[in-house]
Amino acid sequence: MRKNYFVICILLIFLAETAVLAVFMRGGGDFRQNTVAVNEILKSVEINWPHPDGQTASMLYDYVILDESGNVLWKTAEGLSESVNAAIAHRDTILDVERDGNVVGKVIIHNGAEADYAAQKQSLAVGLAVILLIQMIVLLGYTAWLHRRLVRPFHKLKDFARRVAGGNLDIPLEMDRRNLFGAFTESFDLMRSELKKARLAEAQANAGKKELVAKLSHDIKTPVASIKAASEVGMALTDSDRLKDNYTQIIRKADQINALITNLFTATLEELQQLSVTLADMESGELAELLENADYLHRSALPTIPPCLLCVDKLRLQQVLDNIFANSYKYADTEIVVTITKESRCLVLAIEDFGGGVPDEELSLLKEKFRRGSNVGDREGAGLGLFISDYFMKEMKGELRVENGAGGLRVSVRIPFS
Repeated sequence: MRKNYFVICILLIFLAETAVLAVFMRGGGDFRQNTVAVNEILKSVEINWPHPDGQTASMLYDYVILDESGNVLWKTAEGLSESVNAAIAHRDTILDVERDGNVVGKVIIHNGAEADYAAQKQSLAVGLAVILLIQMIVLLGYTAWLHRRLVRPFHKLKDFARRVAGGNLDIPLEMDRRNLFGAFTESFDLMRSELKKARLAEAQANAGKKELVAKLSHDIKTPVASIKAASEVGMALTDSDRLKDNYTQIIRKADQINALITNLFTATLEELQQLSVTLADMESGELAELLENADYLHRSALPTIPPCLLCVDKLRLQQVLDNIFANSYKYADTEIVVTITKESRCLVLAIEDFGGGVPDEELSLLKEKFRRGSNVGDREGAGLGLFISDYFMKEMKGELRVENGAGGLRVSVRIPFS
């Protein structure tokens, strides 16, 4: 509907411009004078000659009376042609004044049509300028509308795609179903939701795998330990060298099996090394955009950011902030206070909510893999957010601290200077 309004408006403006241009293209103005009025002026001058000051002032045109020598005897207004040459240049009408068949002077009748035409052209030029201004305003308004409706959503899709590519699936994509691409953006967010479900299923499978490995390790280590202990007793009681060698081999193989089981238990932690971190310089002012992106529910106010140069991976830092805010939304669901302070070698970004925090004895466990606080209830989650965030900050030569604040959990991100 708005597109139709815009087309109609542009069409009307085009018609108005065409009309104004048509007036301009008609050619020169009509500079002809009224013959009857001109003859009335001439007869009046001849009748009152040689007393030109007796002329009436009610004539249609202004005029100037000259004697035979070209001297001005009378004029009805200022700014008129006062010589024959000036009158010719101005296209004024020049008539001889006769008395008794003799030419006694001249009357120059002012031609005002040219000035009227110039005024008309000026009015048309002003009208055309106004129409062009209106057209420019309409086009700028439509450009702004296109930017808001088309360009801005695609920029959001670009940032959204970067987050998804970086593994952040918690922050939804803002949508406007009235937008031309509303259904298109909604499909992207549905894709994010499905990916998140798949990621949670994968995390649950990994957690199940860890539990299975732990159980198998315990179940296997127990009989292996019994075999090793029995072999050690047998080796101590026997006097046969051959049996002692056999018992020694059994003990060595038991130790080998125990080492393999231990390696299997710790192997699940090795896949973390696949997440690369690339450091680069970043102005501290860019933290404002990262905080705004992470706080998509607008639970906090943006603090003053001290100017400095940081050495970070911008994408990974965005993931860290996203994880912190997502945890606050999920487990605290309160307002959030963000403070930024400058220390000797780093910038400290503290994020604190008012959800009551967690028991002190659990603080040191929150950054472990698959570990969650006792206050999570039935909320979904895999226990990987702070674990991965802590890994990213260590790779960026920074630090992630988790502690209880005055009203809730306080997470401090220490970002090193460049």
